[in-house]
Amino acid sequence: MITAELALRLRDAGLDWTPVSGDRFVIASRGMDADVFVVSELTVDVHEAPTGRLIRFNGTTEWALDSVEQDAVVWLPREGQLRALLGSAFRRLEPVGDGWAVVTEQDGTQQRHVDTDAERAYARALLATLTV
Repeated sequence: MITAELALRLRDAGLDWTPVSGDRFVIASRGMDADVFVVSELTVDVHEAPTGRLIRFNGTTEWALDSVEQDAVVWLPREGQLRALLGSAFRRLEPVGDGWAVVTEQDGTQQRHVDTDAERAYARALLATLTV
């Protein structure tokens, strides 16, 4: 998983986020950077009641935070999302020692972005393309 610090650098470099189900995020600057949250849909189940079947919509609440503005959270994009954001610049992911390298190409020049984690290598590659 990419770090909150690296995700914040991506956001500051202009990475836009439209939240969808399954997206991970942290709440920044509130002492909650280590708590990873996931955007999820309501759970729907069928309950057999004496009056017949009921379709119940059940949301789960971990604690009493009703809402938080999107600007206060930092998106932690997944590997597939990062690869998709690289688009045509992405060439390949390759193992390197104890880590991974993402190879990109821009204007005919290839670059390698290395990290111990594949998602972080993708994030570093995307950060390089955003800051060009």
